[in-house]
Amino acid sequence: MANGGIIGPINDPIVSVASTTSAITFTSSGTYTSGSQVRFIKTGIVAGGGGGGRCVGGGGGAGGLRIVCVSVSASTPYSITVGSGGAGSTSPASQGTSGVDSSFGSTSATGGGGGASGTPGAKNSRTGGSSGGIQYLNGTIGAANAGSYSPPEGNAGGPLGSGTSGTGGGGSAAVGGSNAGTGVGGAGGTGTDTTPTFGPGLPNSGIYAGGGGGAALGGNGGAGGPGGGGRGGNSPIPSGVENIPSIAGTVNTGGGGGAGSGCAAPSAQYGSAGGSGIVIVQELTKTAAPGVWSINDAFNYKKNGQWTNAGPVSVDYLVVAGGGGGGGGDSGAGGGAGGFRSSFPGGTKISLTGATDYPITVGAGGAGGVPTGPTSGVNGASGTASIFSTITSAGGGGGGEGGGPASCGVSGGSGGGAGGGSATSRTGGTGNTPPVSPSQGNPGGNNAGAPSYGAGGGGGAGAAGTNGSTSLGGPGGAGSTNLIAGNPAPTSIYAGGGGGASGNTTGGGTGGPGGGGAAGNTAGSPAVVGTANTGGGGGGAPNQVLGTGAAGGSGIVFIRAPGSAILSATPGTNTVTTLPAPAGGCKVATFTVSGTLTTG
Repeated sequence: MANGGIIGPINDPIVSVASTTSAITFTSSGTYTSGSQVRFIKTGIVAGGGGGGRCVGGGGGAGGLRIVCVSVSASTPYSITVGSGGAGSTSPASQGTSGVDSSFGSTSATGGGGGASGTPGAKNSRTGGSSGGIQYLNGTIGAANAGSYSPPEGNAGGPLGSGTSGTGGGGSAAVGGSNAGTGVGGAGGTGTDTTPTFGPGLPNSGIYAGGGGGAALGGNGGAGGPGGGGRGGNSPIPSGVENIPSIAGTVNTGGGGGAGSGCAAPSAQYGSAGGSGIVIVQELTKTAAPGVWSINDAFNYKKNGQWTNAGPVSVDYLVVAGGGGGGGGDSGAGGGAGGFRSSFPGGTKISLTGATDYPITVGAGGAGGVPTGPTSGVNGASGTASIFSTITSAGGGGGGEGGGPASCGVSGGSGGGAGGGSATSRTGGTGNTPPVSPSQGNPGGNNAGAPSYGAGGGGGAGAAGTNGSTSLGGPGGAGSTNLIAGNPAPTSIYAGGGGGASGNTTGGGTGGPGGGGAAGNTAGSPAVVGTANTGGGGGGAPNQVLGTGAAGGSGIVFIRAPGSAILSATPGTNTVTTLPAPAGGCKVATFTVSGTLTTG
């Protein structure tokens, strides 16, 4: 058959996605049968969450969460498995039970790991999609992403701090919280909002796989991570603190179960079960037709961006995580900048497959520390990770609390500064945590002594936070410049550290270039938040009157591809632009919120 001068055999060209159907949710195991015209589906697979530990235990890890495009055959049944949540621990001698895997056909996500309990034989948390938290007696955190998937399906349980409580279970978007606060359990790691990928109307508002909270000894149990994580319980020590039982992970979220506090017999002190998983299926409607295409048709489809280019495309990236919050209290420290990882210019690019969806996570900034009394501050919260493909940038570490005694800065992408307001010497948090090469950040600054007891500045991507002095708080470390999006300075500087505060009237440290927030001062200026979409750390609080530290700035993700590549970004707040010369018409996808990058 001839058409436009072309003679050839019958073939089956497919042009790009024309529309998508509404999402189909499976809250229990069953069967999905593809439609007669369906060739591809996009599926969100959330496994069952892990059960919480016991005896001041660790929270259960969230079930693994994966968003995957799958090629299917038309009018074909596929088995769906929705994993159940793991049981909470009923004995100090055993961990919480791990959740059960969920799957679409042969594509699966791993159940969340159970939280640790309070005896030597059960002090290590279980591995899983996200792993469980640990008890304060020096247990080992189980490995996350047990299926070894890329991007990872989850995060680790919270690290051990200085407190006498359990740590939070890992969530799909962030590690679990530590037990750094006295009498406060670690919060569960944050889950993932899937509405940018699948649209509104999903169960639990589309937020899944939050970690379970750790249990507390004589204080408040850790909050469950957003995405169905259950809150941890507390114990009645010291006298007068009510015994509050833990809470189970929410059904059909994959949330981890909260940890139980007590070691004695009452069932109210048991760990709680993880939530069951969920499987989401969305059919991708593509235009297909048999026959040989004319030159004119092929040209027009290509010109309009509708011709599928299934070949791989190599892209550069810049992934910046959320900055840490500034420390609260009397002379709080600056929050550390979010981790900064980039291939541009001259680094190793990532190869993306054509006609594929890639989920993008943009990390949130950590909240500033809020003092709990006239002499006690609270560390700023760490920021959350930003993720693209195999690249994860860690959230910035929270700034140390000010007052007596001050606390060390929290480690992270860049470390938070050490809290001031105390004669006790403290060190800034470590940067580049977890370690990657090239380094994703720098350490926070140390504190200083009398008379003004300056707090350290948070670390930045380009420099360490400055140490506090006896008269001034330390400025935040400088961020790094990156021209991946073609923006001139200063809009091309990211991940500056937050400034540390001091007792001097005008002695608040400045924020580091790249969105770092300045510290407050005792003349009446409050701490300044890190700039949104820079990963800047929040400024430290100056005193108990203005005692709240400032939040860190949210992160940002850029992907840069050749001009011939076909890219789209959802939701609509994210953009794809074409750079003018001399960039050679390169395309840049900019993600200011979590969403999906689709290749043509």
